[in-house]
Amino acid sequence: MMALRVPSGWFFVLTGVIAAGMGVLAADGRAALTRANVSLDCGLVMFAFGGFPPLPAWRVRKQS
Repeated sequence: MMALRVPSGWFFVLTGVIAAGMGVLAADGRAALTRANVSLDCGLVMFAFGGFPPLPAWRVRKQS
């Protein structure tokens, strides 16, 4: 049985790639009151976070 951590990790990776891509491709991706590109920043954080949930699932799979 597949752990729930693997699909949730893939969800965050995919969503992060989409958000980061929108941040890169947007003409003016900055928020109204800041100079930060929020889509790019949040996309990179979601992409990085998406790699962490599958790690325990892969560890358990290697041990069995």
